[in-house]
Amino acid sequence: MGGLVLKIFLIRILDVSMGTVRMILTVKGKKIIASIVGFIEISIWFAIVREALNTSTSNIWIIFAYAGGFAVGTLVGAMLSERFIKGSLNVQVITKRNKKIINTLRDYGYAVSVIDVQGKDDKQPKSMLILEVNKKDFNHLQDLIRKLDNKAFIVVNETKYVQNGYFRQNAK
Repeated sequence: MGGLVLKIFLIRILDVSMGTVRMILTVKGKKIIASIVGFIEISIWFAIVREALNTSTSNIWIIFAYAGGFAVGTLVGAMLSERFIKGSLNVQVITKRNKKIINTLRDYGYAVSVIDVQGKDDKQPKSMLILEVNKKDFNHLQDLIRKLDNKAFIVVNETKYVQNGYFRQNAK
């Protein structure tokens, strides 16, 4: 019985991890790869559910193994997606109009487009900075913006598709 419990736990980790990756691939528009991953995922799921339900004994450990494998599989899937599925973010920053902020961001290798904007209180001129960054660079960018203007308003959206443009190549 212990072997079956361990098997259910490990196989659930595998199939749930694959499900997480499949969903991310689908959102990223990689339909064919997502379909193949989905086929394998459900084949594995069906086999392990069938085995779990066909066991002759009712054991609480089978339930814990199934649920625990699901939980750990979700965590593993999220970690895999962060590591292997690259992506970019569109970052919009509303900040006080200040050449130092723009120049510092550019000195650190970020491409910055600037639009003059008017906020609720038009006493202080403001700029909207638009940046397209790799996900791996976002924490660095966010820390840099906080140091330059800790009151900056930051909006981040995941980007599905980018054509042309410039991405940060090297860090300062």
